[in-house]
Amino acid sequence: MKATVLTKETILDYEIKDRKFPEFRVGDTIEVGQIVKEGNKQRVQLYKGDVIAISNNGISSTFTVRKLSADGVFVERIFPYYSPMIDGVAIVKTGDVRRAKLYYLRDKVGKMARIKEMVLTKEQKEAKAALSKE
Repeated sequence: MKATVLTKETILDYEIKDRKFPEFRVGDTIEVGQIVKEGNKQRVQLYKGDVIAISNNGISSTFTVRKLSADGVFVERIFPYYSPMIDGVAIVKTGDVRRAKLYYLRDKVGKMARIKEMVLTKEQKEAKAALSKE
């Protein structure tokens, strides 16, 4: 059974900073900057892949990123949205999908596992550029 629902006010009470990530959706290819501590040093490690699921549960919100590793094996990673170990998120390309969860990609191989890129019209690109300037 779940605990009580946390609102934005209670999240701020827990001193968790509001995440200023760009708004990404399922199907988008994103780059997640993760803070990695090695001894007394720390660095940012990038994890680039497709978002296959987003779970909105207040402070427990997560998103799942699936990437192709060096040996041709797909690796999935679940990132907590409000984790202090996430440095930032950048959208690489926007995908055009019709599902909320893309778990069916786990069974696909090769070209069938690709996500179609969303093509924007000239007016949509101008509107998006004007929105990002604000």
